[in-house]
Amino acid sequence: MYKQLVDSNDRAVEEGLSRQVLDPQSRYYGGTIDPFTGVAWVNHTTGTPTEMCYWGAALMNPDSKYYHDEQLLGRLELAAGFVLRGQHTDGTISPGWTNFHSPPDTAFVIVGYAQLYQLLSRQEWAPLVPVLDKMRLFLERTIPAMLTGGGHTPNHRWVISAALAYLHELFGLPEAVRRAEQWLAEGMDITPDGEWTERSNGIYSAVSDMMLIHAARLLGRPQLLDPVRQNLRMMVYLVHPSGEVVTDYSGRQDLGHVHDLSPYYLPYAILARLDNDPVFAGMAEWAGRGLSNPGVCSVNVLVRMLLEPELQQPPATEPVLPERYETILNGEFLRHGYLAGMEAAGHQGRISHSRLHTDFGAPVARYRDGGTSVTLMTETSSFFAMRHGEVRLLAVQLASYFNPGFVPMQEMSRLPQGYRLTGEQKKGYYGPVETERLPETAGAPVSPWYLLPHHIRPLTHEQTFRAEAEAVRTGTGWTIRLQCEEPGEVMTQLSFVFGKEGGFTSGELEAVEEDCYLWSGGTLRYECGEDWIELTGGEAAHLAASVREAKLQNNCKTVLVNLMTPFNKEITLTLSPSMTKEQNL
Repeated sequence: MYKQLVDSNDRAVEEGLSRQVLDPQSRYYGGTIDPFTGVAWVNHTTGTPTEMCYWGAALMNPDSKYYHDEQLLGRLELAAGFVLRGQHTDGTISPGWTNFHSPPDTAFVIVGYAQLYQLLSRQEWAPLVPVLDKMRLFLERTIPAMLTGGGHTPNHRWVISAALAYLHELFGLPEAVRRAEQWLAEGMDITPDGEWTERSNGIYSAVSDMMLIHAARLLGRPQLLDPVRQNLRMMVYLVHPSGEVVTDYSGRQDLGHVHDLSPYYLPYAILARLDNDPVFAGMAEWAGRGLSNPGVCSVNVLVRMLLEPELQQPPATEPVLPERYETILNGEFLRHGYLAGMEAAGHQGRISHSRLHTDFGAPVARYRDGGTSVTLMTETSSFFAMRHGEVRLLAVQLASYFNPGFVPMQEMSRLPQGYRLTGEQKKGYYGPVETERLPETAGAPVSPWYLLPHHIRPLTHEQTFRAEAEAVRTGTGWTIRLQCEEPGEVMTQLSFVFGKEGGFTSGELEAVEEDCYLWSGGTLRYECGEDWIELTGGEAAHLAASVREAKLQNNCKTVLVNLMTPFNKEITLTLSPSMTKEQNL
């Protein structure tokens, strides 16, 4: 693993140097151009600090071909100058997307920059001094923003806490510790089964894990590792056999996108050693296979390995990974009790520049049998997803015109061979406001709609749409049964979303747009490589090609089944003979 990272880091150095701006007249002088935007940024992902971590790790590592390379050192000094010029006068940076003068994005850079600074500081190499001076000045200038600034998502609290911990370590600031303790006093937003608020298995869960590991070590609070352990145990059940992380129900931008396990490498590797845990060791090994480079600035694996040389060797314990399991995550979590307490919080369900994440702790079922991996979900647009060898059934979604859009399932219970999920939507009408409670504007020449007290209108003619889905294992695959009784004559649509890489070889399909089909009958067969899945149960109870507000995923192949309430529908999923042992483990 270590040798692989050294080699990939050297390649990253070369690639990054080719994108550094060397024209002194350019506004980006010294920065590295982000190939996606054509702009040089000061951020921890596509920005110059990430390239600096690659370059610094190579300069300080005797195993790198760039060890003490003076030309590379000169380029590093130019980059440090660009980062310093890109810092705002309030000490923050703007990462180049929606966050401007952002304390949390500055904190991400601090965490990576501080580790690189520590690594460079260990070298007794006089030519490094100008680089170190610029880096230290950047870090020092961030202090006011970290002592006063806030965030707007749950994970930002832990990133800022880690940044404050590093600033305390570098500058001896007791006020940084006090500010971190204010954030930590809010408590950990994690369920007993290990799910963080944002349900972001592809990105932010790993971020929270790593930042709390830093905070635990630097602030002397080992109890902060307990939620990290909870999440790492949960993630054992949230990876498909190929190494793809389950993102089908995420509350952030990784929703439905392909992410691997590599961001979890450091948390698993560190905790595997600390706890002598064979499963964590197995997950670290698995995550390591996805490391194509050392990672972005804030979580650079090679920088951490050079700071903690013991990480360069695999854990002493023999790695273990489960290949067959079935579990419901958050099945016992008292979610509704927490939701009931929301009124007492006083925010009246409103939050600016963020969201309340009321789907936190919603049940998720995971089933794996060798090369077959199934996810059943609540509180998201899809309720069923499957990976079978190379076949990717990315989502099964129910949409209706009752409350136009997808129907999320809210409850899940276990059946002898599967699961039952239920979703309920309500929709009604509202009467006139009582005359004595009308505002003065109601009697004026102009009575704006938005000044009326809509919250006190009486509810009338409320209707309830209740959908029930059962997913049951069979000897050859799964059966999905869907039922909805009332209201009658509601146009409903069931969508099966497949990966674009495969293709359909049978089934009565009518194209409605590119890679989207109405399936009216016959056996539908989807193939990818040597693997396939066959479905029966196509129907065209109406001719609508889509449901308003139910946007289908791009870059996929979607099959639609049109239903009309009341219905009691059965879809069978038959799988090709699967691998008896997962080849990727």
